[in-house]
Amino acid sequence: MTTRALIVDDEPLARRAVRRLLGKHDGIEVAGECSDGESAVRLIGELAPDLVFLDIQMPEMDGFAVLRHVGAKAMPVTIFVTAHDRFAVQAFDAHAVDYLMKPIARARFDVALARAEQRIAGVVDRAELRRVLASLDRLAASRGYADRLSVPDRGRIHFVAMRDIDWIEAQGNYVIIHARGREHELRETLAGLEDKLDPADFVRIHRSTIVNVHRIREIQPWFHGHHRVVLDDGTELRMSRYQREVAKRLGLT
Repeated sequence: MTTRALIVDDEPLARRAVRRLLGKHDGIEVAGECSDGESAVRLIGELAPDLVFLDIQMPEMDGFAVLRHVGAKAMPVTIFVTAHDRFAVQAFDAHAVDYLMKPIARARFDVALARAEQRIAGVVDRAELRRVLASLDRLAASRGYADRLSVPDRGRIHFVAMRDIDWIEAQGNYVIIHARGREHELRETLAGLEDKLDPADFVRIHRSTIVNVHRIREIQPWFHGHHRVVLDDGTELRMSRYQREVAKRLGLT
């Protein structure tokens, strides 16, 4: 019997990692993949997959919203994927669904997949799934990270949504926020601003640069162990060779 899987993640590198790990298992067919929650809801209805790898942190409609929209009764067996452990252990103690932390370790992936296949062969406890969803909602509400920044400008205050930020660069005691083609100057150190950013969405790739991971189009090897990070708009940034944890998360090691 073939298990049909749907991969949902707004990071191309993360989708590629799940596809690569699935390729090491027989009897698994990737029925489709998508990068946003709205497409996930549509494809779950159209493809009727047995298994969904569902990213929690996505702009507009996140993984929680997908589960709510589809409903516990119609939702396939689900393995959540997250870069932030505050969504993990407590919410998934019930084992009605499973989770994977980014960067995904193969051994942990194999365990989660084995559990999922057992559930597919049996019966999913829908009541338990609803309880897990309620637990996820409580954790999501407790994240505590700002959803926008206030930027003073000539006597006015501009509000910049975190989801609109492409990347941030340090300029002494200031930072330049690049967001949707516009630049905003903020009197703040990069380290101070980093504490306000959700690490599930932003990574520091260099001592003077923070990037929104959802804007990364590709990563290219450079010289002396460095990498070039290319954003959706074509912006090219350098990633320090010392950022080992970032490299692991982005699938470079």
